[in-house]
Amino acid sequence: MSKINIQSYFDLTDQTAIVTGASKGIGREIALLLAESGADVALIARKQEELEDVAAEIEKLGRKALPISFDLTKTNEIEGVIDHIYKHFGRIDILINNAGINIPEPAEEVSIENWDTIMNINLKSVFFMSKATGKYMKEHNRGKIVNISSQMAFVGYYKRSAYSTSKGGITQLTKALAIEWASNNINVNAIAPTFIETPMTAPMFEDREFKNEVLSRIPLGRLAKTEDLFGAVIYLASNASNMVTGQTLVVDGGWTVW
Repeated sequence: MSKINIQSYFDLTDQTAIVTGASKGIGREIALLLAESGADVALIARKQEELEDVAAEIEKLGRKALPISFDLTKTNEIEGVIDHIYKHFGRIDILINNAGINIPEPAEEVSIENWDTIMNINLKSVFFMSKATGKYMKEHNRGKIVNISSQMAFVGYYKRSAYSTSKGGITQLTKALAIEWASNNINVNAIAPTFIETPMTAPMFEDREFKNEVLSRIPLGRLAKTEDLFGAVIYLASNASNMVTGQTLVVDGGWTVW
């Protein structure tokens, strides 16, 4: 048996990735992770100044970055954004559909406006980003699409009826695209994390009763950190997962094992 170069399985050198919701939080960290693994990265979010800060960090790593201020709810403009990215880099290898939103409220209080906001960002934009990107991946007969879902795609929880519905849709969309694009060598998978400890979620966990209730459901006994997703992201974005498609990898500390 010849010696196996494990590192080569996870190497993204000279590939081009797109990350949505890339200006802060999980998206920012994923973008930097991909750059550290060798990829050039197109960064999509609403705030240009924050995107430029992330782009500067990527360029310090010796990779190229393209910050694009864009509202993903403008569905009709997504194709033009992807065309611009392709013309800029000449290829698109990886799409990380990370952008998402939650508006916690009891089911009986969910307004049509809030329902549409959640669906438009969490589900509708994911489909049309994948559709526009998949066109170029099909031309090159390869690609990796990774959708950031949630454990709420598999379990119910308080004040998350609309959010859970959107993430459940991601699970089925992931399967449908995986089947449809398998012949084009495009792998479509998802990652479903539990609650993640970030500056944005910190205020939520100032409620000790809520935090303790959440922790009681996680057998590993802690909230996830952003870096807990890194292994799953690199695995699904790299050649290490070439025979994996249509799957949702749950990173939840055991929540859904109960």
